[in-house]
Amino acid sequence: MASTSHPKRLVFEQFARLAQALANSHRVELIELLAQGERSVEALAGLTGLRLTNASQHLQLLRRAGLVVARRSGRQVLYRLGAPDVVDLLMALRRSAERGLAEIDRIVESYFDARDKLEPVTREELARRLSEGLVTLIDVRPAEEFAAGHIPGAINVPLGELPARMASLPRARPVVAYCRGPYCVFAFEAVAALRARGYEARRLADGYPEWWAAGRPVAALPA
Repeated sequence: MASTSHPKRLVFEQFARLAQALANSHRVELIELLAQGERSVEALAGLTGLRLTNASQHLQLLRRAGLVVARRSGRQVLYRLGAPDVVDLLMALRRSAERGLAEIDRIVESYFDARDKLEPVTREELARRLSEGLVTLIDVRPAEEFAAGHIPGAINVPLGELPARMASLPRARPVVAYCRGPYCVFAFEAVAALRARGYEARRLADGYPEWWAAGRPVAALPA
């Protein structure tokens, strides 16, 4: 029997098809954005700096691989993740890259560690502190992402609004900031700004997508 007809080989070919869909930094970024909530092709193109046709092509490839799904709303085509386990796939990819690629270490050390060397707050620790009322949790993503889904109890303070709204945050307890994921710079910048004003501040180790994919409670604002 030819090797190409072997069932295991055929399954592995589908694994490779999925890997090929992820083998582009723009497509990985699109998945991260869709992990925040459903978006139109136009919105995704604007956020990534891609031309509309290029963004559409990337999204169609991700759809054929089963990583995202699409629906039509009037003249717009809206995309969202195919399932929460797509976030798990990205997390596994990140862990493997951090373990095996020296360039990741250099980037993390030169950019992320330079901005925050303190140990971030884990999901488990945050859940405990929230239940005991020990922290103020801020979501520093844009308002539309917060509306689509957020950690219950979080206050939406988009990074650009933080300087004007910082005085409204209580100083009596620590502030924890989170955003799109472990490499999202919004949380790093928010923590740095808060500490510069005398707040005790830390960031969540990952972000909203990982919280959601782990099956933890989430909230959304009415449409």
